[in-house]
Amino acid sequence: MHNLKDIRKDFDSFEKALEKRSIDIDLNNLKNLDLQNREFIQKKESLEKEKKDISKSKDKSLFEKSKEISLAIEKINEQQKIVKESLEKILSNIPNIPHKDVPNGNDENDNIEVSKSGKIPKFDFTPKSHYELGENLRMLDFDLATKTTGSRFVFVKSKLALLERALSNFMLDTHIMKNGYEEISPPLLASENTMFGTGQLPKFENDQFEIKLEAGTGRKFLIPTAEVILTNIVKNNIIELKSLPLRYVASTPCFRKEAGSYGKDTKGMIRQHQFYKVEMVSIVEQEKCLEELERMTNCATGILDDLELPYRKVILCSGDMGFSAEKTYDIEVWLPSENKYREISSCSSCSTFQSIRMKTRYKNQKKETLYTGTLNGSGLAIGRTLIAILENFQQKDGSITVPKVLRPYMNNLEKISLN
Repeated sequence: MHNLKDIRKDFDSFEKALEKRSIDIDLNNLKNLDLQNREFIQKKESLEKEKKDISKSKDKSLFEKSKEISLAIEKINEQQKIVKESLEKILSNIPNIPHKDVPNGNDENDNIEVSKSGKIPKFDFTPKSHYELGENLRMLDFDLATKTTGSRFVFVKSKLALLERALSNFMLDTHIMKNGYEEISPPLLASENTMFGTGQLPKFENDQFEIKLEAGTGRKFLIPTAEVILTNIVKNNIIELKSLPLRYVASTPCFRKEAGSYGKDTKGMIRQHQFYKVEMVSIVEQEKCLEELERMTNCATGILDDLELPYRKVILCSGDMGFSAEKTYDIEVWLPSENKYREISSCSSCSTFQSIRMKTRYKNQKKETLYTGTLNGSGLAIGRTLIAILENFQQKDGSITVPKVLRPYMNNLEKISLN
């Protein structure tokens, strides 16, 4: 969320910076509402001073005048409440300003490749898709999930379930012991305020799974990513400078309706309503966001290096970035069946955008109270990593070679096969 005081200082610059987002927001309405709100504040302050002066004078003849002033203040409060709610609604739907490093563009076609890594496998046979491989192994069952639950779910069985668990444990161990993240096992439900803090609400309400609990408990949502719950650990806090940076990691199920994705990736595990993901979150001094983004992205790519999976790193253009992000790197893994790279991780710096919404601050060396910087990144999406292993390590007979780094997590199993 943006600080209205900062917008007010240079409204034209804010409007120009927001043009990179290619969104339709009536900023003139924001400007007018802000003027109205400040006028109400001035009128109210003037009336309150007048009332205070009357009270000090103890002149009983002015008693009726004082009552009139009280009614006028009450009316202003009612009008101001409407204006403030309108202001809040507009502000809460304005995305973050792209960093100057971010290329201009409208969609994924305007993203820019930064680097490539790993060796793309060459097969002497036509490579199968992950869902063909999994179904042939009788270890991925989409039909059963449709019968018990609905579309965009899957049963992962036997050795592939073991592989899924091994991936989670390997990723967690790497991020904790090598990359310095603190492991968290968080709640999977988030309150409305928590979802607002990281930017999922109100703009993306249609993509969330809301849970109905007993009356009076407030709205609750299944987390769409552990970023939501991990970042909000520090909401409404003033953090000691010596505690920064804070780095958290969690492996959780994630739940998304995938609103607007009708007809996309309907086969297989690429786009599901429920999936597992290892998520990294960092809370830093605001001027260290971009430095931390590079570090976080390297933590994510390091997992792919260890797994010996080919990938590329791209910087997202202004039109393809997430709502809360100022700069984002996507890491895309090679999928042989599609003959292209697909996203497996997204690492974003959100600058102070989320911390303003969450009221998370720290005191710098000069004892100034500032908003923290927040970052989040997948380290990695477990389902998509499983997909990439199935496809890149497949053999002609339909078996799957287990990456060496995962074997200690899988009872030293070297190959997954039907027998």
